[in-house]
Amino acid sequence: MFGCLVAGRLVQTDVQQVSTDKFVFNLPDYENVNHVVVFMLGTVPFPAGMGGAVYFSFPDPAVGQVWQLLGFITNEKPSAIFRISGLKAGEGGAHPFGMMTVPQAPSVAQVGVSIESLDLLAQQTPVSNSAVSTVDSFTQFTQKMLESLYNFTSSFALSQSQMTPNPSEMYVPASSILKWYENFQRRMMQNPNFWKT
Repeated sequence: MFGCLVAGRLVQTDVQQVSTDKFVFNLPDYENVNHVVVFMLGTVPFPAGMGGAVYFSFPDPAVGQVWQLLGFITNEKPSAIFRISGLKAGEGGAHPFGMMTVPQAPSVAQVGVSIESLDLLAQQTPVSNSAVSTVDSFTQFTQKMLESLYNFTSSFALSQSQMTPNPSEMYVPASSILKWYENFQRRMMQNPNFWKT
């Protein structure tokens, strides 16, 4: 029903079903993991009106299991990437795994999936550090490239009084570069694929 990919490692599909509506993946060596991907295998969809809340649990001998809501998956959104490297042990809230004894080794974290109604999923708030940026790498690259171009050209800026006339060179006012930069950034925000047309 579910799979879990630990960034840079093998895909896990050997989920432990701990109750009729709860599933757990073990994450050994979790200290060296930045992101996890939780996904549906495509063999069994969620029942109508249901989805899966995705939780993460650190092994914390001081307080026991503390589960943190990362987000959710649904039939319409069958996979999600979560950053776990910024999460802290001991922080958590209400969760459906609290009344259960889910075996957990001291150096193994766990990812849990709880099947819940879509209405309930919409009311829940994931921990703030788990969200992965929704800006794709191309958009990030483009923004960094624009900033680099603007910073590079600005480093050559001269006032008119500092300029030495040279008939073989063209000069572009810094305000033109800034205006282009702002327009390009605005267009990228409106439609990251505008440049394809």
